[in-house]
Amino acid sequence: MNTAAPLPTLKEKPRYTLGTVLRLIFFLLLTFIVLFPLFAIVLASFKPGTELLRTGLNVRWQPEVMSFNNYRLLFEPLESDYMIWFGNSLLITLLQSVLTLIVSAWVGYGFAMYEFRFKNLLFTCVLIIMMVPMEIIMLPLYQEIVGMKIIDTVWGIILPFVAMPLPIFFFRQYLSGLPRDLLDAGRVDGSSEYGIFVRIILPLMTPAFGAMGIFIGMNCWNNFLWPLIVLRTGSKFTLPIGLNTLLTPYGNNYDILVAGSVFAIIPIIILFVCFQKYFIAGMTAGSVKG
Repeated sequence: MNTAAPLPTLKEKPRYTLGTVLRLIFFLLLTFIVLFPLFAIVLASFKPGTELLRTGLNVRWQPEVMSFNNYRLLFEPLESDYMIWFGNSLLITLLQSVLTLIVSAWVGYGFAMYEFRFKNLLFTCVLIIMMVPMEIIMLPLYQEIVGMKIIDTVWGIILPFVAMPLPIFFFRQYLSGLPRDLLDAGRVDGSSEYGIFVRIILPLMTPAFGAMGIFIGMNCWNNFLWPLIVLRTGSKFTLPIGLNTLLTPYGNNYDILVAGSVFAIIPIIILFVCFQKYFIAGMTAGSVKG
């Protein structure tokens, strides 16, 4: 019996076909188009507002006028309330993301794993609500929070959107791909229905939570219209509303506006970096059953 190890083979060099080169060029061009505005606004954040008014957004490197003065003004309490707006947005984003993920996961779990009366009708209502524009339900929602006396509060922004139709639909589709034998196994082991969800189902939903966490977090962080309607007090403004107050008929503070816009991107980048390994798995889960 020959036990000699096989001779190592030389790795073949990758062959670049014309199609591969064209795809590479296309995606490089697409990357440049996407990153160009971001690079331009980052450069503008180091330039004085007068230079931005004179030349507009560009990628011209001008070390003679560039400085960190805009960021110094951004974090000085006497110059702006930027850190207050930033903290308000961070608090609302964290609370709404966590509550929406928990509630939507529970509802999606119920639709996917249990049979009850009017199940299809209720799920159809979820799909219909998902197709209704925000502008149509804005007035009823406003009347609701006024009646609940939570106007000009954090909860007035969060509570109307704790049960969002898109995350419910997403979690339902994700959980529909899991075998129901998991529930039976948990019941045989003596777990309650809540214990089955927390101990068995919840760990399997990590990719779904990662994907929806990015989506909900970005939606909350960039939300402008609804907080603008709900909030009245300047100290409770979120970051998009606060930055918008820098543009007035009497003068525009572009120095803080541009620097603040660049700094506001950082939490979104951190959010995506933390959950990127779950993003693709979560978005493709449930597309194939079996």
